[in-house]
Amino acid sequence: MLRKLSQRINSEEKGFTLIELLVVILIIGILAAIALPAFLGQQKKGQDAEAKSNARNAVSQVESCASDTAGNYASCTTAAQLGSTGLDVVASPPGTGQVSVTSTGSGAGFTVVAKSKSNNTFTITKDPSTGISTRTCTGAPAGGCKSTADSQGNYW
Repeated sequence: MLRKLSQRINSEEKGFTLIELLVVILIIGILAAIALPAFLGQQKKGQDAEAKSNARNAVSQVESCASDTAGNYASCTTAAQLGSTGLDVVASPPGTGQVSVTSTGSGAGFTVVAKSKSNNTFTITKDPSTGISTRTCTGAPAGGCKSTADSQGNYW
């Protein structure tokens, strides 16, 4: 094989054979088949990360609003009540890329729901009796939605 290659190099023959070109195309095809699913998974993770960020930012806005209303979350559920958040705050249920805020326990707690473009729904709930926040996710256990909870019971 090496002898053939050295003969080709030393002769005037230049270019690639059909077999060499087919092998290169086959290798590129195999690499593309491996990489494409990985890239699609990254896109879902990015879309889910945006929804998580929106939910966390909404919680900050709700907490800030509640500090002005003596801790009553019932007065902090609409876009007008929260002020200029930069978020698309709507009534429940939120659409793709939107966030909804509802109060629970006579205004002592709240629930923030954000829906990602990959159709996963991320929820942050502040329990009105304990004041503990939990994070849950509904949807396919892919992207940023875990199928099992961490030690605090959170899924994201």
